[in-house]
Amino acid sequence: MTEDTRKGFGFRSPGIPYAILALSGFLAPILIRGNEYFLHIYILCAINVILANSLRSIAVSGQMSIGQAGFMAVGAYTSAILATRFNVPVYGALVMGGLASMALAALVGFPLSRVRSVYFVMVTMFMGEVIRLLIFEWRGMTGGSTGMMGIQRPEALSLLGIVQLDFTNRFHFCYLAFFLLLFTLLVLYRIERSGLGIAIAGLGQEEALASSVGIHVAKYKVLIFCIGSLFTGLAGALYAHYMTVLNPDSFGTFASLYILVYVVVGGKRFVGPLLGAVLLTLIPEVSSGLKEYQPFVFVLVLFVVVFFVPGGLSDLPRILKRVASKP
Repeated sequence: MTEDTRKGFGFRSPGIPYAILALSGFLAPILIRGNEYFLHIYILCAINVILANSLRSIAVSGQMSIGQAGFMAVGAYTSAILATRFNVPVYGALVMGGLASMALAALVGFPLSRVRSVYFVMVTMFMGEVIRLLIFEWRGMTGGSTGMMGIQRPEALSLLGIVQLDFTNRFHFCYLAFFLLLFTLLVLYRIERSGLGIAIAGLGQEEALASSVGIHVAKYKVLIFCIGSLFTGLAGALYAHYMTVLNPDSFGTFASLYILVYVVVGGKRFVGPLLGAVLLTLIPEVSSGLKEYQPFVFVLVLFVVVFFVPGGLSDLPRILKRVASKP
């Protein structure tokens, strides 16, 4: 793999720009403290960024899933059921939610690894819908169409006996979301910088060539599918314990498509899904009049990006630099 190709997939040293992004994410809750609505948007942005980067990690291998809302639902309902019905501590339930999503990915991963192109998209889309329908039908455990209510927030934490974090407080919950997001991005970034990441990116570019040099195609595809689904499940579990209510309608096909749009609008670089998820979460939330037209807003933004910034928002600095350098 050439150096240019590696840079195209986001294999760069994080450097100052990433440090500034991390510092901005850490300071943002302090700047908006006292505004409950902005804190709510911050938490939604963090969850959506985790979802978008999880999907991107799968997409790099050449697999474009449109069933990630189903894996999110598995994480959300697993964590909620364990915490509310079996009295599992919330932090343990969060981890189990991610692992349940990962286990499902491992179960279906090898059959899916033999499915190519548009067929993979179709199968994952229908699988997401099957998961949602199962949640509808399993009324005794999931609440069916009425959903689940009374889901606990994570237990309070004491840091060195100095800082007390009470996650019933939205400001404190922002930092739980931030550190889970930071952990997700660091793990996914290190994977992409590793030999495993290079092999996975090679699959996405030319699967036959990767196979010819000894890369086990099915194994690597299943592995990254499981890793991406793990973090998707964690995001779902975090969503459940933040919202404290769940309804199967929140995990339909549109939810999966929104995650896909975050990735496409953001671009293929590592920072891309972050930009796409934050922008597309903010637009309908900040302008309440656009909330009911969210699908149309997403389509409009997608068309604008595809026609004017084909590489996504993360490619915008390069395009501007090229335009500015023209005589």
